[in-house]
Amino acid sequence: MRRPVNSSMTDSTHISTEELETALRAWLPQQRWFAAKGSRIVSLTVASRVSLGSRPGVEAEHVLVDVGLDAHVAEGGRVQRYQVPLGFQRTVVEDLAPWQLPVREGVFVYDGLRDPKIIALYSDALSAAQPIGSLDFRNVPGETVETGMLGRVLGAEQSNTSVVLGEVLLLKLFRQVSPGVNPDIELHRALAATGCRFVAPLRAWIETEADGEVSMLGMAQDFVADAAEGWTTALASVRDLLASDRQPAELDSDFSGEAYDLGAAVAHVHADLARELGTAERAGSSTAVEEILARVEAAAEVIPELADHLPAARELIAGAEAAGTVTVQRIHGDLHLGQVLRTSAGWLLIDFEGEPAKPLEERRQRDSALRDVAGMLRSFDYAAHHLLLDDPDATEATYARASEWARRNSASFCDGYASVTGSDPREESALLSAYELDKAVYEAEYEARNRPAWLELPMRAIRRYAPARASS
Repeated sequence: MRRPVNSSMTDSTHISTEELETALRAWLPQQRWFAAKGSRIVSLTVASRVSLGSRPGVEAEHVLVDVGLDAHVAEGGRVQRYQVPLGFQRTVVEDLAPWQLPVREGVFVYDGLRDPKIIALYSDALSAAQPIGSLDFRNVPGETVETGMLGRVLGAEQSNTSVVLGEVLLLKLFRQVSPGVNPDIELHRALAATGCRFVAPLRAWIETEADGEVSMLGMAQDFVADAAEGWTTALASVRDLLASDRQPAELDSDFSGEAYDLGAAVAHVHADLARELGTAERAGSSTAVEEILARVEAAAEVIPELADHLPAARELIAGAEAAGTVTVQRIHGDLHLGQVLRTSAGWLLIDFEGEPAKPLEERRQRDSALRDVAGMLRSFDYAAHHLLLDDPDATEATYARASEWARRNSASFCDGYASVTGSDPREESALLSAYELDKAVYEAEYEARNRPAWLELPMRAIRRYAPARASS
């Protein structure tokens, strides 16, 4: 049954649901945050259209879209749900044209999160903390959100879209929507209960309910204006290294002190999550490690070269399984330099959603804290080497200096982590290496699908973790 178009829509901006579905079917696959690239859309249905109101010359709707795919794509299976805030105007606005949907002439429909007027509607809804149609805007108990805050989109599109409200709050909308508790909101709540100082406090969130099941759509937390992304900070050090003939330790921009402090911050977050949400002991063979080989074998179907590394990968993972019992707990799940912010007060961890390609319930499962450590070690390797991919003059000596940067900062990160926990992650080398291999394979599959020119970067690491065997 079709939902009627909201009565607030004027005749001049009226788009039928059928027209909107046709436009979205062409537009969605082009978006950076669309998770099913490489799959064919076989159906697209607008599940709901909620009017958010209007500003002069602009109508706004919050649209939920169900996308049917021709193949199973991890999260959401064959049907994935996306949320698409939309703006409707009579004429094209040049600054918003890059985010325009292909609809008939006379109506301009576009991604509403690119329009400050529409962002302001979300801001006011969070301030009111009242439902709008099927959308429920909720504040953390005891917290309030200012009214009248203006907004702007932040940074590049990834799997979500974030906007800054009044330079006070960061509102993140989860583009792909799954039923159930979102781990980003869940873990921020848990960390708030411990008084953790290594995350930005949660202030509000948005959810919706369908068929008795709640889905979380977005969250608002404190915006830290003086923050720099960890990836950007690390790359500044790498660029200095590549522009000189010196070793990493000789640079004024040596990153090892930052890496040490970051390791300590991650350890504190792990300790707070363990204290608030508990831990368990599991046999090595019953942890997520047993799934790593299956992922490696599946990835080999996408990247044939991986088949040559399967024997060594099996030995590596067998060693991890034989490591005895493993302590598991709630973790970040997708930790890398892009998920941390450097502020004047120290490091903050952000984006606790977990690995986007995994189903939500899998992302909420306990795992070894070593998965987060491995993710950060892989990120140091990426930061050290990715600039060399476009450098035709890079030599083996250049790569060696970049590798030394990665090694030095990985060691400092582990030292900082051990300063809090009293246990060095490198002491569990078999399990840590298995997680590093798992992450590198995930990276390789991602690059093969999205950025083939970058595939060599994770493949270099895979050759190191699981060397190909010489044919007899």
